[in-house]
Formats: sequence, C-alpha cells, structure tokens
Amino acid sequence: MSMIDTLIEALQVLPGVGPKSAQRMALHLLLRERQAGIQLSQALQAAMDNVRQCNLCRNLTEHPVCGLCRDNRRDEGLLCVVESPADILAIEQAGGYRGYYFVLNGRLSPLDGIGPEQLGMDQLVDRVAALQPAELILATNPTVEGEATAHYIGQLVAGQVAKISRIAHGVPLGGEIEYTDGGTLTHALQGRRDLDMHS
Repeated sequence: MSMIDTLIEALQVLPGVGPKSAQRMALHLLLRERQAGIQLSQALQAAMDNVRQCNLCRNLTEHPVCGLCRDNRRDEGLLCVVESPADILAIEQAGGYRGYYFVLNGRLSPLDGIGPEQLGMDQLVDRVAALQPAELILATNPTVEGEATAHYIGQLVAGQVAKISRIAHGVPLGGEIEYTDGGTLTHALQGRRDLDMHS
C-alpha cells in the first residue's frame, strides 16, 4: 500500500468521512496545503500524546484537572451530567449555566458492551459526594439509551442529592407545533412548566 493510500485510509477514521472525502482531503493537503498538513500532523500528535480525561469530571484536557473544574467562580450547587465533551461545548456556548459537569463519554448500551463501569459511574458517585450539589441535572440525549442512562443515574444517586432534574426536550424556539414530530410533542407536554403570572 502506498503512502497516499495509507493517508486516505487513515482519514476515514473521522466520522462522516468516506473514501471519496478522504481522497479529496489527502490530495488537497498533498497538492495545496503541505505546510498546513505538517501543522495538522504535529497538532494531532501533540493532542494524542497529551490530552486525557480530567480526574474530576472526565472532560478532555491536557492537565490532570480541567479548567472548568479548577474555576472556583462556578456554582458548586449545580452538577450537570452529559454524554460527551461536545455537549459541554454546546452548553457553554449557549451560556446561562455556571455549574460543574460530569462527562459519561457514552451512554448505557448493553448490546454494545457499554455498562456502568465504562461510563465512570463510580467516579460520578464520588464526584457527587465530594461536591454535594443541591441539584443534579441529567442532560443525556433524548434517545432510548439516553433516557435509560438518566434513569439509572437518578436511581444511583437518589439518596445523595436533594434535587435531580432532567433537561427539557420539546418544540424548538421558533418551531411550529404542526410540523413537530409526535415523540418531541409528547416530551414537550410531559416537560411543561408553570407560567409565572406574578412577575
């Protein structure tokens, strides 16, 4: 196998990148972006060598404890459980949440061999005990596995946290009810909240 073929094959490990896309990327780097390709390989090597999971929340970081966990301005009363580091990025970019996180790096899926051990449930219990948050927010995805994972965590820490909440799922802002699928509408109705008419 040639070096070009090896590069094309290596690029296909990325999500959503098939043989044609990988070929286009490889040829672009080799023909037009040699220096950028070298920088990419160096950045990739450095990240692979140095990025690990945070000892407290399991987010990705090059330090033993990530910047979010080291930030003592965050609200210790809130701990949000998410499936992936990408979820943290989305929540932080949206703004409005100033608590801490715990990253499962997956969701319960017995068929795929993903159980509580792979998701760091023991670490989560330790984190809850150390932080003693007033509220645990379960922000797993609204899939069958995500719901099962949220339910499992809720039962696991039920006696340790005063309030356990689930993020709302429903009609998106700007969306129209008539075009919303049935499952989303059901979640929206079940997750309805009181309207404060006194403010």
